[in-house]
Amino acid sequence: MFKFYQPLKRLPLFFLAGHGSVDDMLDAENKRLAENLATKVSRLKSLAYDIDREADDQNEYLDSMDSNFLSATGLLSGSVKRFSTMVRSGRDNRRILCYVSVGLVLVFFLLYYMVSRIQR
Repeated sequence: MFKFYQPLKRLPLFFLAGHGSVDDMLDAENKRLAENLATKVSRLKSLAYDIDREADDQNEYLDSMDSNFLSATGLLSGSVKRFSTMVRSGRDNRRILCYVSVGLVLVFFLLYYMVSRIQR
């Protein structure tokens, strides 16, 4: 009795426009997407290069810090050996050691006082 409305089937695009123009549109879209991808890849490549260069710089810095700490350790171990030798020696050296210790404490407080006065 009643005919129900049936929509028209979609026609392929090449019926609506010439077959060559669809290919041209798809080709242009592919080129645009390829250029966009190439830009992103080049940005990622430069970022990876920057990260690599920064990692190399940090490794060099850490290596130099390691050598500085090793030299400071050598200096401190030599000083501790001399200090322990002085402590183990006779009574006269202990008196000199006491004077040197008091003198170092006084120099520290004098420098602290001078620096605090300069900063005001």
